[in-house]
Amino acid sequence: MTTHRFRPTRYFNAIGTADPVLRVADGDTVVTDTIDASGLDAREVAVAPRPNPMTGPFFIEGAQPGDTLAVRIDRLTPSRATGWTYSPLALTVLDPAAIIDRPPSQRAVWVIDRDAGTVRLQDPVRGLEDFAPPIQPMIGCFGVAPAGGQALSTATSGPNGGNMDYRLFAPGTTAWFPVSVPGALFYLGDGHACQGDGEIVGTGIETSFEMEVTFRVLKRTIAWPRGETAEDIFTIGNARPLDQALQHATTEMMRWLGEDHGLDARAASHLMGQVVRYDVGNVFNPAYTVACRIAKSWLTRR
Repeated sequence: MTTHRFRPTRYFNAIGTADPVLRVADGDTVVTDTIDASGLDAREVAVAPRPNPMTGPFFIEGAQPGDTLAVRIDRLTPSRATGWTYSPLALTVLDPAAIIDRPPSQRAVWVIDRDAGTVRLQDPVRGLEDFAPPIQPMIGCFGVAPAGGQALSTATSGPNGGNMDYRLFAPGTTAWFPVSVPGALFYLGDGHACQGDGEIVGTGIETSFEMEVTFRVLKRTIAWPRGETAEDIFTIGNARPLDQALQHATTEMMRWLGEDHGLDARAASHLMGQVVRYDVGNVFNPAYTVACRIAKSWLTRR
């Protein structure tokens, strides 16, 4: 198992079958740089166009169509002291009547204080002078090349992953993606220093990162992204409308409970009906994201 330090010189605004920038073995770790959603690097220099320019793709030896790529998120370190967001709330999360009084879009700069472990507005607005939530780094957009030779915009998401903006894609989480092309062709970027559920202003606190991930090839087939933390397992659905995303996530969880935990459809229904939790990953992008989540403790006490 080898750790590779990769410094990108080009970026992609679509996740597809581009030539790989690096080939790594099953079990290897990659440490690499990502730029923010607008293409600004660690020096705040524009080096790529928006939206969400990706680092990669990485070719993982041994990954074949029908396999699963497991990506452990080892570390996400902001590489500059500022990030940015927009306000106000997105049209997709407001009642139509509220849109009439919606103020114009405005960019805000945030200070990322790694010593204090917090983020705060550089120019506080009234009522938020002392607002300093903790840094909670996450990956907004990552995934593998989709099936059928497609190239999907980094503005959206699908069965291959993409721009999901789910807060649990954070250090300590292992994300699983269905492999559709040889080598999987994995991309990552769009790091957020902090974000609430839903990415309801259209951004997290967007900034550049140094990211560290470790790859494993699993000889099993999945249909939609999955994930695992120390406490939970979860499945992801990406679609619009929101109920279709929820259907994909729920169906994938039912499959997982049958494959790994021996629960038939009736048993899975009883379990999920009482203990499942649904999280909203993104309700701003062309495809919405819903996570279906179950605490591991329920799977060990049956």
